[in-house]
Amino acid sequence: MMDRKNRNTLVAAAIIMLAFGLTAFYLPVIMLAVGEVSTIAAGVVAILFVAAFFMVFWLRGRSQQGKGD
Repeated sequence: MMDRKNRNTLVAAAIIMLAFGLTAFYLPVIMLAVGEVSTIAAGVVAILFVAAFFMVFWLRGRSQQGKGD
């Protein structure tokens, strides 16, 4: 059975994954647009996207760890 904590965690993860999924879907278009200005900037956009993906889950894990439950 799913309790409140697990349900909230599942909903938060689903929202995060949906947001990153949509961003990942449009990332090639974004990179091509930024690449018109600078290829280095396009690479930085890609690196920031990947770093943000892991950073969100790392921060969420740290937040949950501090609650002690």
